[in-house]
Amino acid sequence: MKRFQPFWFDDAIAETDIVSAKPLTHNLETGACIIGGGFTGLWTAIMLKQRAPELDVTVIEKDLCGQGASGRNGGAMLTWSTKFASLVKQFGLEQACFLVQSSEQAVHEIKRFADSHAIECDCRVDGTYYTASNQAQIASLAPVVSLLEKHDLNNWQTVDKEGLRATGSEANLHAIYSPHAGSVQPAKLVRGLRNVALKLGVRVFEKTAYQSHIDGEIVTISTKQGVKIRATSLTFAVNAWLPSLRSEFSRHVVLVSSDMVISKPMPELLEQLKLVHGAPVIDARIFVNYYRTTSEGRLMLGKGGNYFSFANQVQTRFDAPSRYLDILHRSLAHFFDAPLPIERTWTGPSDRSVSGMPFFGLLKGKKNVFYGSGYSGNGVVQSYLGGKILSSLIANQQDCWSQCALVNGKLAKFPAEPFRSIGAYAIRNAIRRKEHAQDMNLMPSKLDTWLSSLSGSAAKLDPDVNSV
Repeated sequence: MKRFQPFWFDDAIAETDIVSAKPLTHNLETGACIIGGGFTGLWTAIMLKQRAPELDVTVIEKDLCGQGASGRNGGAMLTWSTKFASLVKQFGLEQACFLVQSSEQAVHEIKRFADSHAIECDCRVDGTYYTASNQAQIASLAPVVSLLEKHDLNNWQTVDKEGLRATGSEANLHAIYSPHAGSVQPAKLVRGLRNVALKLGVRVFEKTAYQSHIDGEIVTISTKQGVKIRATSLTFAVNAWLPSLRSEFSRHVVLVSSDMVISKPMPELLEQLKLVHGAPVIDARIFVNYYRTTSEGRLMLGKGGNYFSFANQVQTRFDAPSRYLDILHRSLAHFFDAPLPIERTWTGPSDRSVSGMPFFGLLKGKKNVFYGSGYSGNGVVQSYLGGKILSSLIANQQDCWSQCALVNGKLAKFPAEPFRSIGAYAIRNAIRRKEHAQDMNLMPSKLDTWLSSLSGSAAKLDPDVNSV
């Protein structure tokens, strides 16, 4: 019986999980209080307990742990290697190298963590393919690899014709492959993290929503359920919900949907297509098509950059079936000749920053109120690193994480509404027209090409590598 629209979360949650969700019913004193029971909040809580087992750590989640973006994303475990040029431009070469290498190591660390704690989440480190699915995209792959090679960071290789068959689609004309990536059932991972956190002594209260707080040496947090928490520190780990809770971030991110579709089990067809691995396949568009399989023989495909939420409100449509089924069907038809039996569609909010990179730090003028957000559609691996950063900040450690370039940086702003939404849709529509023309082997209009260039860091592959 379907209980939740996002397939991954519905697949991961059991009726006993729903019934036993424990809300906070009394006033509480704690050490670190973390708002948000998704990847960022739970990784932070776990790493805090690993750093300081004596520290009392509490997580509050307004719904069920993983019911937000962590339980409904595509589950692609990707790194920052294809964003190396952007990292160099923003943070300098040393930090760019550190972040790329850390993200590649993190893929394997997550796999080891899941295995060591017996988290059954279909975690497969089978690498990833970035592909060109039209002629115009082919030129975008080699410069990314060349720049990484220049700095002795390259783990990508160009695949031969036989390797290209492993992408499962004749639409893919060219591809590069890295072994440092993979896929995971994200909701099962986040529910597993919840269980590990509980075993470590973290107090986790679901169905407990933050309402407000009063600053001080001891932070007093009020919940919508009418109880209060007194804590030595407070951390906002709510990602797409951050602008709703903290208005000072309202122009630092824009919420955009990523829409997904998953097939019914069809292992025989996937075997014919050579899709018998857990490697995500991602094409070189600005608003990418991405697809991957599951161990039970399903194929999931997602498409980013569809709905832009006005004033960054997390609308109820994020909990409904995708309204972009026609676009999802066109993407499926682009890659696969045969109609695929569809199980479900869903959608989710992605908190995109201007830079395309997440950001962490202390709220301005505060000593014990922290935040992390802005994963920009690339958060499964990066939220693990976010846990390292936030746990280091909360524990007041002076190390490579608390002092990395993602911490307390100056954040660029999007335009104010309604100009943000008007501009976002104008750029989105230009990108769609441009990429449709390229799929037809036609020359896009100069206006659409120019408008598309205003998307900045939205692409998963850096568009302007030669300027570094």
